[in-house]
Formats: sequence, C-alpha cells, structure tokens
Amino acid sequence: MAGGVEAQLSALLGPLRRAVLRRTRVLEGLPDLPEAQIELLRLLVSQDGLAPGRAAFELKVAQSTVSNLVRTMADLVDRVPSSEDGRGVVLVATARAKELLARYDRASASMLRDSLAKLSPEDQQVLESAAPALRRLLSVLDE
Repeated sequence: MAGGVEAQLSALLGPLRRAVLRRTRVLEGLPDLPEAQIELLRLLVSQDGLAPGRAAFELKVAQSTVSNLVRTMADLVDRVPSSEDGRGVVLVATARAKELLARYDRASASMLRDSLAKLSPEDQQVLESAAPALRRLLSVLDE
C-alpha cells in the first residue's frame, strides 16, 4: 500500500470496520443496523439514557440527525418523559436493543479472536501493540 501512514490508515479503517460489522452480522444473524444507529444505541446504553440534545452533542451531530435516527428505531429506543423537565424526553435503549448490542459484542469478539488467531504471532503482537496508539489517535480526533 503506497503513501504514508495517514494514507494507509485512511484507506484501511473504513473497510476494516465495515468488514467486522458485516461478518459479525452474518455469523450471529443480527439485523443490518446502520452504524449511526449502533453508535446511538451504544451511547444510550453507556449513559442509561440521554436527552436528544445531549445525545447529539456527544455524537457530534445535529439534533435533527438524532431525531431522524430515533424515528427509524421504534423497537430499539423509547422516549421517556424527563424527570427534570416535564416537557422534555430522555432517549432510552430498549431491552431488545441492549440484547442486540450484547449479542453483537460477543459475536464480534469471538469472530475477531478467531480471525486474529489466523495471523502470524508477529502480526498479532503488532496489532496488540498498536491498540493504545489507536486509542490515543481517536482521542485526538475527538477533540
């Protein structure tokens, strides 16, 4: 692959993420949820629910984007009246959404473990060593 590390990462990260999602969905028989929906569900589960505006802020998207996502996720997200503001709502992941995410995480970890085992020990070590740097890169990108 030609180019510097930035060109290589740019070319690899999207296809790698899509391959992991696709393979996991197929192996576990999971629904084909768009990545944006998965990100919203992960956020709602990690925060035990959020107001739509806060969810938009955390995801770095417009509030209308969150509203549009939620409209298509009727069986995955509940709108619960806010205990702080009677006019507002809190978005909460449904039990079905939590179960789907748990299944996805288990299947994804298992599939990646099996796939990594097919690589050489040297490649496995390189990937393990790269994980902290990738975490730091994500942190820089999220600033």
